[in-house]
Formats: sequence, structure tokens, C-alpha cells
Amino acid sequence: MKVLGFESSCDETGVALVEFEGQGAPRLLAEALHSQIVMHQAYGGVVPELASRDHIRRVLPLTREVMKQAGCSLAEVDVIAYTQGPGLAGALLVGAGVAVSLAAALGKPAVAVHHLEGHLLSPFLSEDPPEFPFVALLVSGGHTQLMRVDEVGSYELLGETIDDAAGEAFDKSAKLLGLPYPGGPHLAKLAEAGNAEAFALPRPLLHSGKPDFSFAGLKTAVLTQRNKLGEAMTEQQRADLAASTQAAIVEVLLKKALLALKETGLKRLVVAGGVGANKALREQLDKACAKRGVRVHYPELRLCTDNGAMIAMAAALRLQRGTAACSGSGAFEVRPRWSLDRIS
Repeated sequence: MKVLGFESSCDETGVALVEFEGQGAPRLLAEALHSQIVMHQAYGGVVPELASRDHIRRVLPLTREVMKQAGCSLAEVDVIAYTQGPGLAGALLVGAGVAVSLAAALGKPAVAVHHLEGHLLSPFLSEDPPEFPFVALLVSGGHTQLMRVDEVGSYELLGETIDDAAGEAFDKSAKLLGLPYPGGPHLAKLAEAGNAEAFALPRPLLHSGKPDFSFAGLKTAVLTQRNKLGEAMTEQQRADLAASTQAAIVEVLLKKALLALKETGLKRLVVAGGVGANKALREQLDKACAKRGVRVHYPELRLCTDNGAMIAMAAALRLQRGTAACSGSGAFEVRPRWSLDRIS
């Protein structure tokens, strides 16, 4: 069975084709992705209207590219999957509209996918896929959550951020340091030249005893420190502040993930989402988990950001288990706000 997946929740247009037989592991046949980073850099962040219009321009050419890569025709596709939410309403409408229209034209079923479930299951596309059950650390854009995952569709929320997410802490702190959008990767790069102990930045809720997160106070501390340094801030001080900021975020994510593992008694951790590509986070998680006999799984680096492959994969795994909500009516809705623990 072939599943064509569409992702358009924010500033990446992704299309991918996944195939599976029976209960065998789904495999990626082809994928194509367009990032809007360059377009949004001029504004210092994502402009929703521009994002939606760019999705319209990109989605069909990307679809043709994927089918050409796979050597397949649209008539050979069995199911069309798309991101229903959460995300930007206008951007979601583009992908959902194209996917459902295409499904209706081909006489095929359409499957709506939760964006975060796509991230959560993206490590199943890697060479070292996880096994159930596991604890998942989801660090994607405006979301930072810890979940217990017993099976596809069986998710228990263990903890989440009460304000800013880790990705927002990276991006907002980077902006305060004068780094371009998207700030997270630029801050991580600058941090390589800095001293992570140069500035004593807060680790909110680090010792709360609960697997919840808070990063708003850290962002405020970075702003305060930057203002203290003022125009006299040297490049080394800027690198030190970047390194100290990254160290604070990584320590909180690390300690909370270890707490969730301890509370659940599980010995497997999945890290997914854009922040999951952070080198310092991966190194510290690998080291700490190795000491505790815990296996850590990550998606391939190219699959950490939003992509169509994770949407097609999530739909494929649900189809295998008979839990996919298929629709052939041609009607659809998007869900800009949608909690992962509310799906089944």
C-alpha cells in the first residue's frame, strides 16, 4: 500500500511517498521539501499570509517531483495523508485542501494526521527504529512535551511547558543576540565558541520534582544580561551568552527527560522535533542515558524539521493497526490548536 503525505503546518512544504505491505515496516520511497526560511528572514519570523501563499506555489511541483523520484503515477497511490493540525490555519488549509481534493479526484481515502504525532513517530523512519513502549521528548517549534507512548495512538501526557517552549527559548534568545531567523541553529553554532559557564542563567522548574517546563524566565534573564552588557558587548561575550543560554535549555530538557524515565520505569527514550537536532542536547542525552541503561532514538537529522515523510509514516502506521480515520467524502477541517493526548 502506498501513502502520499502532505505537510504544510508552518513554513515548510513537504510531500513524501511511503509504502508498506501487511505488517511490515513502512519504507520511504521518495520525498521533497521546500523551506521558506529565506523568505521569512527579512521579517525576523514567520508571516502567516506569506507562508500560506508559498505553500500554494510549492505543493503541486513538489508532488510531481516525488512521484517522478518514486517512478510511480498518482493512480498507484492508495491513500492520501495530510496534516490537520496543529499549526497556522491558512497554511494547514492549503495542504488539507490539496490532499482531500486529490483524494476525491482519484477516488482514494484521505487520512488526517496530527502534526506532533508525525514528529513522534518520525524515528520509525530511521535505521534504528524504537520499540514500544517508550518515553518521548517532543521539542518542536512551540511545543515541548514529555509523553508516555505505549502504542500508535496510545499517548499519556507526562509534562509540558507552561509558557514558552524550548524552541521559542532558542529563537527568542537568538533574536536578542542579533542572530538571524531561524535563531536556534545560529545560536547553537555561536555557542560552540563560547563558555557555557560564563553567565549564571536560571533553570526554571528544574527542581520542581515534576516533568513540566518553563522557559519564559530564561528568555527574560537573557534580555537582562544583554542589556547589562549593552553596546560594549564583545563577540566573545555574545558567544558566551549563547553558550550559557544553550546550556540552560539543554540541562532542563535533560533533567526532565530523566525524571520522566524514572517515573515510568521505561528504558527507551525517543527525541523528536526541530530542537532534537541540537548537537549538545544529543551528546548529553546519549551520555546520561548510557549510564542508566536507556536506549535513545532520534529521527535522521533531515527529518527533525517538518516534513512530508513523517506525515505519510504516521498515516501508514495507523493504517496497519486499523486506527486511521479515513474519509472519502471530500469534506475536511483543520485544527490549528489540537492537543496530542486527545487523539486515540
